[in-house]
Amino acid sequence: MPSSIHASATAERNVLTRTTATRSPWVMAMRRFLRNRMVVLALTVLTLLALSAVFAPFLTEFDPLGRDVPNRLSPPTAQNWLGTDALGRDLYTRMLYGGRMSLYLGLASVALSLSLGVTFGLIAGYLGGIVDATIMRLIDLILAFPGILFAIWLVAMLGPGVNQVIFANAIFGLPAFARVVRGSVLAIKNADYVQAARSTGAPGGRIIVSHMLPNVLAPIVVMASFNTSQAILVAASLSFLGLGPQPPMPEWGSLLADGMTYIRNAWWLTVFPGAALTLTVLSSNLVGDGLRDALDPQMVLK
Repeated sequence: MPSSIHASATAERNVLTRTTATRSPWVMAMRRFLRNRMVVLALTVLTLLALSAVFAPFLTEFDPLGRDVPNRLSPPTAQNWLGTDALGRDLYTRMLYGGRMSLYLGLASVALSLSLGVTFGLIAGYLGGIVDATIMRLIDLILAFPGILFAIWLVAMLGPGVNQVIFANAIFGLPAFARVVRGSVLAIKNADYVQAARSTGAPGGRIIVSHMLPNVLAPIVVMASFNTSQAILVAASLSFLGLGPQPPMPEWGSLLADGMTYIRNAWWLTVFPGAALTLTVLSSNLVGDGLRDALDPQMVLK
């Protein structure tokens, strides 16, 4: 009899554990995210683009810098799937390697702007006072510049190059992260659990990392997804203007710039890089929409 009671109690605990895990807000949010077919399709597209960029050397037999002048401006064929450019270089190969550079510029820029923006936002929101005022005035100073012109000006001052584009792009995207995180911290800094942590003598750094940072993860994740598409577009714009990675290094923006000269006679030089850029940005925005809907606090409570 006691063994049967113990078995019954164990079974009830297992059922309760599974029920709790099933109804976890994060698990429910992930299920909502995966139920959206359009979002799943967009995530699949981004995954395929990322994999094609990572494994580019294994997906083509051509050298992205190799020239074949007699075969210049050749339309798409069985040998050159997307045609060739003005120097006879295989466009499909340069698209793969250009995607690697474009995705790297976008992700690296967002990673840097996220790190800086979250740090400044947490410090400004938690400390308040003159620290908050100083940081936010610097943020307002960046926002005072008109959009992408700030990134163009910054790269023009620093000089063209990969690192310069990443830095300029990160500074361009920093204010959004800082303002969102600061607002979230101000909303929870006087919450009971934060006050309880202060009353136990927990240092400010531990309170920020252990109690405040986890509560701002949802908006950070959503904003990072949206900012990735913006960062890729800004990087492509800078490359289009000749301020990004320098030739002969391929990047989708520079491929578009190279194709503009031959847009009437070699349509593939602009259509394919433009389509890749559009598809990447659209997919990233759709994933951001899906994350926003899935992580909406009102939806999580349902």
